[in-house]
Amino acid sequence: MSAPIPDREATIRGRPCQKMRSSPSEFSNLREPHAMTPSIDSRRFLPMLVALGGGALTLLLTQPGHAQQVAAAAAALPAPVPNKGDVAWMMTSTALVLLMSVPALALFYGGLVRTKNMLSVLMQVFVVFSLITVLWCIYGYSLAFTEGNAFIGGFSRLFLDGTFTPDANGGTFAMAATFSKHTPLYELLFAAFQATFAAITVCLILGSIVERVKFSAVLIFAVIWFTFSYLPLAHMVWFWAGPDAYTDASKIDALNATAGYIWQMGALDFAGGTVVHINAGVAGLVGAFLLGKRVGYGREAMRPHSLTMTMIGASLLWFGWFGFNAGSALEANGSAALAFINTYLATACAVLSWTFVEWLHKGKPSMLGAASGAVAGLVAITPAAGNVGIPGAFAIGLAAGVICLWGVTGLKRLIKADDALDVFGVHALGGISGALLTGIFNAPSLGGPGSVQNWVTMTSGYPGMLAQVWIQAKAVGITVAITVVVALAAFKIADLLVGLRVSEEDEREGLDITSHGESAYDL
Repeated sequence: MSAPIPDREATIRGRPCQKMRSSPSEFSNLREPHAMTPSIDSRRFLPMLVALGGGALTLLLTQPGHAQQVAAAAAALPAPVPNKGDVAWMMTSTALVLLMSVPALALFYGGLVRTKNMLSVLMQVFVVFSLITVLWCIYGYSLAFTEGNAFIGGFSRLFLDGTFTPDANGGTFAMAATFSKHTPLYELLFAAFQATFAAITVCLILGSIVERVKFSAVLIFAVIWFTFSYLPLAHMVWFWAGPDAYTDASKIDALNATAGYIWQMGALDFAGGTVVHINAGVAGLVGAFLLGKRVGYGREAMRPHSLTMTMIGASLLWFGWFGFNAGSALEANGSAALAFINTYLATACAVLSWTFVEWLHKGKPSMLGAASGAVAGLVAITPAAGNVGIPGAFAIGLAAGVICLWGVTGLKRLIKADDALDVFGVHALGGISGALLTGIFNAPSLGGPGSVQNWVTMTSGYPGMLAQVWIQAKAVGITVAITVVVALAAFKIADLLVGLRVSEEDEREGLDITSHGESAYDL
């Protein structure tokens, strides 16, 4: 996914003019032969007429002031306006990604915890999503998607300033770029779409620390981590000048220098493998280590209280993820269609690979495994969605199911952390595997579309498998380093201010009653 925000605005005043059309009868007399005597063969005079016309045009254009008139007329042409189909698709995609958090993620996580903590999970997801949305509109969007330096943006869009300016003619809407030249999108809509990504990313982390974390600590952590981890990474991976800025080969280097650091490297991340999933998954693991294990972990049964809720949540996540991935094309076009089918296919492959490997290993296939496999497939295909072809979707989905199953079983036992809902095992490992495999299956020889190598001519290519995988690996490493440092600092600050954990007594009674004074179920 990209977030190009060129420094330009377009004024939308009413409806664009339509070309005038003539009815067939208007010029019917031109199609009827006139009675002429004698008949003249006009083909004999065609070369002469062409020469005379060209000479007259040359004389006209060389008249004083005419070149300026032509330039002025060209400048007076209306600026491109967003395609209504693209606008409708992006509004739908934004709503779909919102659905992924509330209620999908809340239900998915809520079903996995014990009954006494169900409402606390719903509350954490609901409020954190709202908090990050507000912060995004105050300063987050500006720092992520305006020009600043290679690591963070500027302050030109604080409070979304400049995205819409009222006036007597209906108002001026600023435009954001897409991936096609002369195909703008309303910047307000782009900002809303990206807000849902920022909000769900912070909510994902909650799965690692549920059932023992203080609600106040959650909010403090969310503000700090969002500001110093999510925003810089979103800028580094997704900010660039947009295709319309690339008009001349001599400007390429200067324009590239205004983009985010990881974008300049050439890393491919269609919808958030690094920015969202690796970023959140690693931060969750840091939180799990710092909070420590839940009371009774490893000695008491901590089974999910409602796999029905979890299955509903996973299904809604799958549904909403079409907006997450296909919407990241920023247009209703072929790239969106490719991302759509890849999201559909890779998820189904991951469900099957997780289910059958678990069946072979444990002797029984589980609903929890199938639901977890779906999320693993969705995570892994996220960076690859529009960057690989159908063979890549098959490979990434099948691999993700197996890798993430190992992540929540074998690897989890090795690292000995109480990552309560396996955020690291699914999101971090799924995101890493998807990011690296994107570098492989982006290759045209493996059915991939390649990537644009020259934004002036819009020509695509592929730098080579080893080169692209190395770029992907560096992007993963930078993401891990940033989120580890910021998560450590954010949790430590929250601990110093309010403390991270509830008391053992409150934890045993359940966070629904002790933290919120109500319960999810009145039985």
